Amino acid sequence: MAIKGNSGEYRARSPLAMVVAVLLCCFFYVLGAWQRSGYGKGDRIAVAVTRQTACADASAAGLSFETHHAGANLSTSGLGEPPPTFAPCAAALADHTPCHDQDRAMKFPRKNMVYRERHCPSDGERLRCLVPAPPGYVTPFPWPKSRDYVPYANAPYKSLTVEKAVQNWVQYEGAVFRFPGGGTQFPHGADKYIDQLANVVPFADGTVRTVLDTGCGVASLGAYLDSRGVIAMSFAPRDSHEAQVQFALERGVPAFIGVLGSVKLPFPSSSFDMAHCSRCLIPWSGNGGMYMMEVDRVLRPGGYWVLSGPPINWKANYRKWERTKEDLSGEQKRIEEYAEMLCWEKLTEMSEVGVWRKRTDTAACPARPAAVRTCDPANPDDVWYKNMETCITQSTAAAGGQLQPFPARLKAVPPRISSGAIPGFTVESYEEENRQWEKHVKAYRKVNYKLDTERYRNILDMNAGVGGFAAALFSPKSWVMNVVPTAAELSTLGVIYERGLIGIYHDWCEAFSTYPRTYDLIHANGVFSLYRDRCKMEDIMLEMDRILRPEGTVILRDDIDVLLQVQKLATGMRWKTMMANHEDSPHIPEKVLYAVKRYWTADGDNSSEENGSSSEGKGSDV
Repeated sequence: MAIKGNSGEYRARSPLAMVVAVLLCCFFYVLGAWQRSGYGKGDRIAVAVTRQTACADASAAGLSFETHHAGANLSTSGLGEPPPTFAPCAAALADHTPCHDQDRAMKFPRKNMVYRERHCPSDGERLRCLVPAPPGYVTPFPWPKSRDYVPYANAPYKSLTVEKAVQNWVQYEGAVFRFPGGGTQFPHGADKYIDQLANVVPFADGTVRTVLDTGCGVASLGAYLDSRGVIAMSFAPRDSHEAQVQFALERGVPAFIGVLGSVKLPFPSSSFDMAHCSRCLIPWSGNGGMYMMEVDRVLRPGGYWVLSGPPINWKANYRKWERTKEDLSGEQKRIEEYAEMLCWEKLTEMSEVGVWRKRTDTAACPARPAAVRTCDPANPDDVWYKNMETCITQSTAAAGGQLQPFPARLKAVPPRISSGAIPGFTVESYEEENRQWEKHVKAYRKVNYKLDTERYRNILDMNAGVGGFAAALFSPKSWVMNVVPTAAELSTLGVIYERGLIGIYHDWCEAFSTYPRTYDLIHANGVFSLYRDRCKMEDIMLEMDRILRPEGTVILRDDIDVLLQVQKLATGMRWKTMMANHEDSPHIPEKVLYAVKRYWTADGDNSSEENGSSSEGKGSDV
């Protein structure tokens, strides 16, 4: 081929130019075909996302993860109609707990504490507004200082300082509450009490890692077990002991609102290494032993049950407890009989503390009465809103398998995986899942440089899977509440507990059993896709906002089409957002949305960005 020059003469085209032209034609043909294929989903915004996150590892595109600051404005242009705006709720709703509303509770029976269980509002009763922080709210102290001090403004309730004064639960000291570590059965401090228990319960060697504290008060047991490498899941009802669980969470201790009443606890079988009751007022000797049977269900073979307070050592205390000898002796006798029936071995009775251990060798158990039945073994972990039963749950080889001491068990293959008890999971796929989460969390750290610091103590994973996120993020500075949604295809919460982590079952179409402003960081992988056809996206988002602390952080992984909808709603909720590509490629439809909740309180419809205020500046030194 020849081309005509300016002089009108013809000259031959360079062979190299012809080769380049052909290659360019081929390249753009292939690129065009690929973009029209299904693999390229989301590429229409890939360039915009790439620009937005080009410097994410250095500055997160202006999004600040520090407290007392909000992120820079990011454009949501091109997303259609303006985002909905959610108004603040009334200031009186600063501590609103939708499924534990006091007025609604009084409409339910008091028998078996039914009225203290979850009773959620209907769709028409739901509040669709932003729950405010109380006036003067400040960022909680970092752990471990938060164990001992809570800003008064964050939970301004003094009743426990009077009611429990002699037991050293909590003391009011001006701008702060101080927690000396006392409890009803350990007024001289949880540390000394734990030392006493350690004579029988092996806390030091990692054998006992997960503890269930029933009727926890302000959770001082869990607070002081933390320094010994033991994590406690504490719960108590929202009742006359005003703000007890709220205090626990403000201290940075894992806790939720709950009660041992008529429905099963939201945990799988064989979850805990120890269960504990310190004057928890649960009628263990009543209902045919049903409550002890429920503890037995969630207690691992070889696990410990600690009962502190009445009726233990009643002979020395019946006058102090203002109960008759006959009443107390009968109660202890029934507890001893139920424990024997459950195959628990009594290890000791010291002072007012009794300790039993669930036997691992069922052959050594005494014969059970014919009237005592075995629970249906078909699905022992199907517990959400299921009534408790007077039956004994059989431990399976998978759920009761031998665990390594912690922290080795965090990385070891859990018995439920190695036995094939989780459909679709093999040892290889489980290990690959964990490698993926190591990679994901590494990418998170490049965007959020505060992720491994004391900035985040209370963390929530809304769709935890097998606990890969929590394991990759593991640090003594923080704890993760791993939620396995009831809508999830697989029930994997047992795996999470076998790793030495904690978690709970929950349906995200309903409010979580916690107070507002519980979590410093919320992580959610695929939650909105999971609940796409089950409930409204805005209801899940509003619940996230309720339980997220001012200036708290959100990390969401999902399909780009879903996250664009989430981003639009977040704008109307006073969240600052930033979209990031999947760490492997901008062409992968799964993206990551980072968000920070602005600081604002009930005493003014403002934010830290707008008025330059500092939540830290409103606090006081201790």
